[in-house]
Amino acid sequence: MFAHNKRLQYTVRVSESNPGLANLMLEQFGGPQGELAAACRYFTQAIGEDDPGRKDMLFDIATEELSHLEVIGNIVVMLNKGAKGRLAEGVEEEGEIYRSITGAGNDSHLTQVLYGGGPPLTNSGGVPWSAAYIDTIGEPTADLRSNIAAEARAKIIYERLINLTTDPGVKEALGFLMTREVAHQKSFEKALYSITPNFPPGKLPGRPEFSSVYYDMSQGGPEVNGPWNSGPDWNVVSDREQQVAVGGGDGHASVNVTPDEDTTLAQMAARTASDPSKDPTTGAELGMGASPQAGSKPH
Repeated sequence: MFAHNKRLQYTVRVSESNPGLANLMLEQFGGPQGELAAACRYFTQAIGEDDPGRKDMLFDIATEELSHLEVIGNIVVMLNKGAKGRLAEGVEEEGEIYRSITGAGNDSHLTQVLYGGGPPLTNSGGVPWSAAYIDTIGEPTADLRSNIAAEARAKIIYERLINLTTDPGVKEALGFLMTREVAHQKSFEKALYSITPNFPPGKLPGRPEFSSVYYDMSQGGPEVNGPWNSGPDWNVVSDREQQVAVGGGDGHASVNVTPDEDTTLAQMAARTASDPSKDPTTGAELGMGASPQAGSKPH
């Protein structure tokens, strides 16, 4: 059950209209790293969560993300206010209106013409929001790691948006939203580490003969070693021959088929076999100027 409070979680103070900046802000409204994606991700996780502590945390953060969606949406609307009125009332010449809403080559005319200056559920490039942004898999140790990464990506987007504006009120509000991403990362990380064990994700352990092997498959340039690919925790395999058929066998795929399937497969192979002795002139070669004589090839 939800109850809406008309007062924003953080006061939005925009100094002046800026349709181009408004369009960029849509990245955090309807984009893959935006607030709606976060709210839906955590809300659906909360519904499916069995642990009462994690369930409460996920509902709290999901609801806060909706309040952040409201904040960023209001920033978009405030930045669009002046252009919205001019376009709706047609108080300027057509060319001047167009210049005022496109600014320095941005796509804010889409927001103005299609959505009347409101905050559409699209990213800054006009791509509609998609449930495909939600990557929940239903395993807490995997989902919490994904949540931490999602909050990190959102923080980076907010940093970039902050660097795009000189409006002090917008910077202040974006700074608040960015900081809340950090706080959520902390909550998710604490929740992850409260699960013991939490690595590897899931119930089944990795096969011990492969879980501490590092395959050095990218060779031919500088080799940089660190705790991720060297040291007592790793068995490094650099020999190319030892990187194939590591589970035994000859390294080729095989399948057992029934006698009837074997007969059918043989018929198919015979019907579709290539004859290496034939070299016909192709349509592509004719288009390149090959001689029309049968069997002739261009030189």
